[in-house]
Amino acid sequence: MAKSKEQAVELCTRRWIKEFVIERNLCPFARREWERDTIRYRLYLGCSSDDLLAVIDEECSLLDVNAYTETTMIIVPNMLQDFLDFNDFLGLCEELINSTSREGVYQVASFHPRYQFAGTEPDDPENYTNRSPYPMLHLLREASVEIAIANHPDIDSVPDSNVAKLKALGVSQLAAQLNEFLAVES
Repeated sequence: MAKSKEQAVELCTRRWIKEFVIERNLCPFARREWERDTIRYRLYLGCSSDDLLAVIDEECSLLDVNAYTETTMIIVPNMLQDFLDFNDFLGLCEELINSTSREGVYQVASFHPRYQFAGTEPDDPENYTNRSPYPMLHLLREASVEIAIANHPDIDSVPDSNVAKLKALGVSQLAAQLNEFLAVES
């Protein structure tokens, strides 16, 4: 049975979360939500910024009324391919969160195939902490983030530990693995 584009994109994203993020412990909080199955996946296959903002608003509304869903991954395979455009769109996401009185309730974490931290070179391994197969907007409950941070034994060491892990792997291995996730679509 052939997979639909939607199924393939979601499967790719799930594999990336499990095999890249969780197995490398890049986010020390992801495993719990993965195991509890409290991560929601929402594909947006369109190409309209306004429609994508409406999807983000819908997902916030869903989180408002559904305490079981801890977080939502909004996967955007058909737009925001340019990282600078994606980065600009994050400003619109913040405006939406603020204008809907959700500031301090939700935050948006961002992942992109060409993610690049300010002050880094494009092929710096640390960029892979936020590189994903597709552009993604990750809606997080701020209260949950605060609790997770407060309960972590050494949260300040996480970024440096992640960079060290990724530098040890090297850019070519990281890029190859990211491409392997995309091979699921074939």
